[in-house]
Amino acid sequence: MPVAIITGASKGLGRALAGALAGRGWDLVLDARSAEVLARAAAEAGRHGTRVRALAGDVTDAGHRSALVAEAWRLGGCDLLVHNASALGAEPLVELAELPLAGLRRALEVNVVAALGLVREALPLLRARPGAAVVTVSSDAAAEAYGTWGGYGASKAALDQLAAVLAVEEPGLRVWAVDPGDMATDLYAAAVPDDDGPRPEPGSVVPAFLRLLDERPVSGRYAAPALLEGAR
Repeated sequence: MPVAIITGASKGLGRALAGALAGRGWDLVLDARSAEVLARAAAEAGRHGTRVRALAGDVTDAGHRSALVAEAWRLGGCDLLVHNASALGAEPLVELAELPLAGLRRALEVNVVAALGLVREALPLLRARPGAAVVTVSSDAAAEAYGTWGGYGASKAALDQLAAVLAVEEPGLRVWAVDPGDMATDLYAAAVPDDDGPRPEPGSVVPAFLRLLDERPVSGRYAAPALLEGAR
Protein backbone atom coordinates (compact mmCIF):
# COMPACT_ATOMS: atom_id res chain seq x y z
CA MET A 1 0.00 0.00 0.00
CA PRO A 2 1.25 3.53 -0.66
CA VAL A 3 2.00 5.63 2.41
CA ALA A 4 1.39 9.35 2.93
CA ILE A 5 2.44 11.75 5.66
CA ILE A 6 -0.03 14.64 6.05
CA THR A 7 0.56 17.50 8.46
CA GLY A 8 -2.27 19.63 9.79
CA ALA A 9 -4.58 16.66 9.30
CA SER A 10 -7.06 17.10 12.14
CA LYS A 11 -9.31 19.61 10.37
CA GLY A 12 -10.10 21.24 7.07
CA LEU A 13 -8.17 20.33 3.95
CA GLY A 14 -5.77 17.95 5.72
CA ARG A 15 -8.60 15.91 7.19
CA ALA A 16 -10.52 15.83 3.91
CA LEU A 17 -7.44 14.75 1.97
CA ALA A 18 -6.66 12.05 4.53
CA GLY A 19 -10.14 10.61 4.14
CA ALA A 20 -9.91 10.64 0.35
CA LEU A 21 -6.53 8.90 0.30
CA ALA A 22 -7.67 6.31 2.82
CA GLY A 23 -10.63 5.64 0.57
CA ARG A 24 -8.15 4.87 -2.19
CA GLY A 25 -6.24 2.41 -0.02
CA TRP A 26 -3.43 4.62 1.24
CA ASP A 27 -1.85 4.05 4.64
CA LEU A 28 -1.47 7.33 6.52
CA VAL A 29 0.67 9.10 9.09
CA LEU A 30 -1.29 12.09 10.34
CA ASP A 31 -0.07 15.09 12.33
CA ALA A 32 -1.76 17.91 14.22
CA ARG A 33 -1.27 19.70 17.51
CA SER A 34 -4.55 18.66 19.16
CA ALA A 35 -4.41 14.97 20.11
CA GLU A 36 -8.16 14.74 20.69
CA VAL A 37 -9.22 16.27 17.39
CA LEU A 38 -6.53 14.36 15.50
CA ALA A 39 -7.72 11.08 17.00
CA ARG A 40 -11.22 11.71 15.64
CA ALA A 41 -9.83 12.48 12.18
CA ALA A 42 -7.71 9.32 12.27
CA ALA A 43 -10.68 7.19 13.32
CA GLU A 44 -12.70 8.64 10.46
CA ALA A 45 -9.98 7.83 7.90
CA GLY A 46 -9.43 4.42 9.46
CA ARG A 47 -12.98 3.34 8.65
CA HIS A 48 -11.75 2.64 5.13
CA GLY A 49 -9.70 -0.27 6.48
CA THR A 50 -6.23 1.15 5.90
CA ARG A 51 -3.57 1.66 8.53
CA VAL A 52 -3.70 5.12 10.07
CA ARG A 53 -1.18 6.42 12.59
CA ALA A 54 -1.94 9.67 14.43
CA LEU A 55 0.96 11.52 16.06
CA ALA A 56 0.03 14.71 17.87
CA GLY A 57 2.74 17.33 18.08
CA ASP A 58 4.19 20.52 16.66
CA VAL A 59 5.89 20.34 13.26
CA THR A 60 8.45 22.89 14.43
CA ASP A 61 9.77 20.23 16.85
CA ALA A 62 12.56 18.24 15.18
CA GLY A 63 11.84 15.23 17.35
CA HIS A 64 8.21 15.20 16.27
CA ARG A 65 9.21 15.38 12.60
CA SER A 66 11.55 12.44 13.11
CA ALA A 67 8.74 10.48 14.74
CA LEU A 68 6.43 11.11 11.77
CA VAL A 69 9.02 9.79 9.32
CA ALA A 70 9.87 6.84 11.55
CA GLU A 71 6.20 5.88 11.62
CA ALA A 72 6.04 6.06 7.83
CA TRP A 73 9.09 3.80 7.66
CA ARG A 74 7.33 1.28 9.90
CA LEU A 75 4.38 1.32 7.50
CA GLY A 76 6.73 0.58 4.62
CA GLY A 77 8.07 3.88 3.34
CA CYS A 78 6.79 7.23 2.09
CA ASP A 79 5.20 7.85 -1.29
CA LEU A 80 3.69 11.25 -0.52
CA LEU A 81 4.49 14.05 1.89
CA VAL A 82 1.87 16.78 2.25
CA HIS A 83 2.88 19.89 4.20
CA ASN A 84 -0.49 21.36 5.07
CA ALA A 85 0.20 22.69 8.58
CA SER A 86 0.06 26.50 8.63
CA ALA A 87 0.36 29.43 11.01
CA LEU A 88 -1.02 32.90 10.31
CA GLY A 89 1.39 35.00 12.35
CA ALA A 90 -1.45 36.96 13.96
CA GLU A 91 -5.08 36.11 14.71
CA PRO A 92 -6.90 38.03 13.40
CA LEU A 93 -4.56 39.27 10.71
CA VAL A 94 -3.13 42.78 11.06
CA GLU A 95 -1.26 45.19 8.84
CA LEU A 96 2.52 44.93 8.67
CA ALA A 97 2.90 48.04 10.83
CA GLU A 98 1.26 46.10 13.67
CA LEU A 99 2.47 42.56 12.94
CA PRO A 100 4.37 41.16 15.96
CA LEU A 101 7.78 39.96 14.86
CA ALA A 102 7.32 36.92 17.06
CA GLY A 103 4.20 36.12 15.04
CA LEU A 104 6.08 36.44 11.77
CA ARG A 105 8.79 34.15 13.12
CA ARG A 106 6.13 31.61 14.07
CA ALA A 107 4.60 31.72 10.58
CA LEU A 108 8.01 31.23 9.00
CA GLU A 109 8.89 28.40 11.39
CA VAL A 110 5.67 26.48 10.74
CA ASN A 111 5.11 27.26 7.08
CA VAL A 112 8.69 27.17 5.79
CA VAL A 113 11.33 25.90 8.21
CA ALA A 114 9.28 22.94 9.41
CA ALA A 115 8.39 22.07 5.82
CA LEU A 116 12.05 21.88 4.86
CA GLY A 117 12.92 20.01 8.03
CA LEU A 118 10.28 17.37 7.34
CA VAL A 119 11.29 17.03 3.69
CA ARG A 120 14.92 16.57 4.67
CA GLU A 121 13.95 13.95 7.23
CA ALA A 122 11.80 12.08 4.71
CA LEU A 123 14.08 12.35 1.68
CA PRO A 124 15.71 8.91 2.06
CA LEU A 125 12.26 7.28 2.07
CA LEU A 126 10.96 9.46 -0.77
CA ARG A 127 14.00 8.80 -2.95
CA ALA A 128 13.52 5.07 -2.47
CA ARG A 129 9.96 5.13 -3.86
CA PRO A 130 9.55 5.51 -7.63
CA GLY A 131 6.98 8.20 -8.28
CA ALA A 132 7.14 9.74 -4.81
CA ALA A 133 5.77 13.26 -4.44
CA VAL A 134 5.87 16.28 -2.14
CA VAL A 135 2.89 18.62 -1.92
CA THR A 136 3.11 22.01 -0.23
CA VAL A 137 -0.15 23.86 0.39
CA SER A 138 0.25 27.42 -0.84
CA SER A 139 -2.08 30.42 -1.01
CA ASP A 140 -2.99 33.18 -3.43
CA ALA A 141 -1.55 35.49 -0.75
CA ALA A 142 1.86 34.17 -1.82
CA ALA A 143 1.45 35.82 -5.21
CA GLU A 144 -0.93 38.74 -4.60
CA ALA A 145 -0.61 41.76 -2.29
CA TYR A 146 -3.57 41.72 0.08
CA GLY A 147 -3.73 44.09 3.02
CA THR A 148 -3.16 42.35 6.38
CA TRP A 149 -1.96 39.16 4.67
CA GLY A 150 1.67 40.31 4.41
CA GLY A 151 3.30 38.05 6.99
CA TYR A 152 1.36 34.94 6.05
CA GLY A 153 1.76 35.67 2.34
CA ALA A 154 5.49 36.16 2.70
CA SER A 155 5.82 32.79 4.42
CA LYS A 156 3.83 31.07 1.69
CA ALA A 157 5.87 32.80 -1.02
CA ALA A 158 9.00 31.46 0.65
CA LEU A 159 7.41 28.00 0.73
CA ASP A 160 6.65 28.24 -3.00
CA GLN A 161 10.29 29.05 -3.73
CA LEU A 162 11.46 26.23 -1.50
CA ALA A 163 9.23 23.81 -3.44
CA ALA A 164 10.49 25.13 -6.79
CA VAL A 165 14.13 24.68 -5.82
CA LEU A 166 13.46 21.24 -4.34
CA ALA A 167 12.00 20.19 -7.68
CA VAL A 168 15.21 21.24 -9.45
CA GLU A 169 17.46 19.54 -6.91
CA GLU A 170 15.40 16.33 -6.67
CA PRO A 171 14.37 15.56 -10.26
CA GLY A 172 13.30 12.05 -9.25
CA LEU A 173 10.44 13.50 -7.20
CA ARG A 174 7.31 15.35 -8.17
CA VAL A 175 7.05 18.55 -6.13
CA TRP A 176 3.76 20.42 -6.37
CA ALA A 177 2.88 23.68 -4.64
CA VAL A 178 -0.91 23.89 -4.65
CA ASP A 179 -3.03 26.98 -4.03
CA PRO A 180 -6.37 25.52 -2.90
CA GLY A 181 -8.25 28.81 -3.22
CA ASP A 182 -10.76 30.14 -0.70
CA MET A 183 -12.14 27.54 1.70
CA ALA A 184 -14.35 27.52 4.77
CA THR A 185 -11.71 26.61 7.34
CA ASP A 186 -10.92 27.45 10.94
CA LEU A 187 -7.70 29.08 9.70
CA TYR A 188 -9.60 31.53 7.52
CA ALA A 189 -12.11 32.23 10.28
CA ALA A 190 -9.24 33.04 12.64
CA ALA A 191 -7.59 35.24 10.02
CA VAL A 192 -10.68 37.31 9.16
CA PRO A 193 -13.33 36.66 11.82
CA ASP A 194 -15.66 39.37 10.50
CA ASP A 195 -15.87 37.83 7.04
CA ASP A 196 -18.73 35.36 7.16
CA GLY A 197 -19.27 35.10 3.42
CA PRO A 198 -19.95 31.65 1.92
CA ARG A 199 -16.89 29.64 0.94
CA PRO A 200 -16.39 26.15 -0.48
CA GLU A 201 -15.87 23.31 1.97
CA PRO A 202 -12.31 21.89 1.98
CA GLY A 203 -13.51 18.58 0.62
CA SER A 204 -14.59 20.29 -2.59
CA VAL A 205 -10.97 20.94 -3.62
CA VAL A 206 -9.62 17.48 -2.77
CA PRO A 207 -10.29 16.24 -6.35
CA ALA A 208 -7.68 18.74 -7.53
CA PHE A 209 -5.03 17.09 -5.36
CA LEU A 210 -6.14 13.64 -6.49
CA ARG A 211 -5.85 14.74 -10.11
CA LEU A 212 -2.19 15.59 -9.52
CA LEU A 213 -1.59 12.14 -8.08
CA ASP A 214 -3.44 10.47 -10.96
CA GLU A 215 -1.98 12.45 -13.86
CA ARG A 216 1.43 13.30 -12.37
CA PRO A 217 2.14 16.55 -14.22
CA VAL A 218 5.56 18.15 -14.03
CA SER A 219 6.64 19.73 -10.77
CA GLY A 220 5.38 23.28 -10.34
CA ARG A 221 2.80 25.56 -8.80
CA TYR A 222 -0.85 24.73 -9.43
CA ALA A 223 -4.15 26.38 -8.52
CA ALA A 224 -6.89 24.00 -7.41
CA PRO A 225 -9.69 25.86 -9.26
CA ALA A 226 -7.82 25.44 -12.56
CA LEU A 227 -7.19 21.76 -11.86
CA LEU A 228 -10.86 21.24 -11.07
CA GLU A 229 -11.92 23.06 -14.22
CA GLY A 230 -9.57 20.97 -16.33
CA ALA A 231 -10.99 17.79 -14.88
CA ARG A 232 -14.51 18.54 -16.09
